Amino acid sequence: MIYLASPYSDPDLMVRQQRFLMVCREAANLMRQGEMVYSPIAHGHCISRCGLPFDADYWDAHSRLMLARCESLAVVRLPGWETSVGVQREIEMAKTMGIPIRHVAPRENAPAGAEA
Repeated sequence: MIYLASPYSDPDLMVRQQRFLMVCREAANLMRQGEMVYSPIAHGHCISRCGLPFDADYWDAHSRLMLARCESLAVVRLPGWETSVGVQREIEMAKTMGIPIRHVAPRENAPAGAEA
């Protein structure tokens, strides 16, 4: 299974929503190619809307456990990925665990599917 890392946290709800939609498109693209994908943003975005924090500190333990169950880490290079505290933590966790890391360039014309 691939752990799909991407930037998310931002004080602006619209930025978080846009990042959520973009990573969902990337997850769907990988799944169309037959990959098994776990995206903490696709999973956590909706749950956070029910009153949980959306910051990387809160989700760190969850991310660590899920990443340990994956064969690889794929980093979606959405704007902000290089400075994202969460993405950088996930990269460091993967390195520590010996999990291979690859980068995914977002596709501009990816099919949108259902918008959340």
